[in-house]
Amino acid sequence: MKFFHLSDLHIGKQLHHYNLREDQEHILAEVLSYAASIHPDAIVIAGDIYDKSVPSGEAVSLFDEFLTALAKIEPVIPVLIISGNHDSAQRLDYASRLLGSHQIYIAGQAPEEEADRLKKITLTDEFGEVDFWLLPFLKPGYVRKIFGGEVPESYTAAVQGILEREKIDFSRRNILVSHQFYTGKGETPTTCESEVLSVGGIDNVDISAVQEFDYVALGHLHGAQRVGQEKIRYCGTLLKYSVSEASQKKTLHVVELKEKGSEPEIQNLPLHPLRDVRKLRGTLEEILEAEDGTGSEDYVSVTLTDEVDPYKPKEQLERKFHHILEVRMDNERTRQKLEFSEEQIRIGTPFETFCDFYKEMQGQEMSEQEQKILREILSEMKGEDV
Repeated sequence: MKFFHLSDLHIGKQLHHYNLREDQEHILAEVLSYAASIHPDAIVIAGDIYDKSVPSGEAVSLFDEFLTALAKIEPVIPVLIISGNHDSAQRLDYASRLLGSHQIYIAGQAPEEEADRLKKITLTDEFGEVDFWLLPFLKPGYVRKIFGGEVPESYTAAVQGILEREKIDFSRRNILVSHQFYTGKGETPTTCESEVLSVGGIDNVDISAVQEFDYVALGHLHGAQRVGQEKIRYCGTLLKYSVSEASQKKTLHVVELKEKGSEPEIQNLPLHPLRDVRKLRGTLEEILEAEDGTGSEDYVSVTLTDEVDPYKPKEQLERKFHHILEVRMDNERTRQKLEFSEEQIRIGTPFETFCDFYKEMQGQEMSEQEQKILREILSEMKGEDV
């Protein structure tokens, strides 16, 4: 069973203020080219199809064009899709029954009622049948009705409970498609600034809940990586969606699963984006002289290290780079300013904090009468003396 593992297309996303329509159209066309030449047994998309729960008409049109082009490849390649945390489950589920008749299988909504079950798609290869289980993004609160009205104590308990009630036959080959933040075996996946994760890791799912599957196709994290085991993997995004991803190498994951008990074989096919995302660092003169113009269309983040602020640096950079994301200064002066600012930070009482705020805004201390009024207000709010 050979299939493409994709996730986090984030169609409709912008990079800073740049529209990525052309970039996404270009990279999806490369996926289509690979699909036509390799002809996998399936294409799996593990969530975050769109960047927003209410995608723009342009974004919906682009994904429609992608699916339409896939459907024209013969023989037909089944496409398996789940929703991610950026998607609207209801919107993604629209027309899913009709699309299923064309071998485009969509699971937008996680099970919420006792009668609900995970969508299972069974495909066949020379080694027999393979069951694909589609588990859309969920939160414990989504599935409380299944647990007798009680919210599961953790994300791990929610996922584990949903899977256990399916009574999966693990003597067969089983593949799980899931969009969550998985951790386990002492490994914490590498994340980047463009990913939305809960503070403190309360949304973690331990891989113990899914380790019996022959392969776990994950979505949610933008960097390709394994979690605890080679068979539990994030494929990463097709494009770089933040400056923090500049050093990542984006590839197309092709997974091949042979007979039961064998390890999945993973091939990373190169991708060729329309524009790269790069970080440049140095003095203005060094950066301008080092660049020969071949990467002028790339998205660039520039950090200038000149000790004396150069004359109109952005204007000079724009002559060579057509997609500047940001221009920062990092020199002795800016570092001292940052250190000074950090030293000034203090945690005070609400009264002290407001007094500091008042002085910052008004340029003077609060009068005794104003302080008295403030104390009375805070006392009424807390029900005690301040």
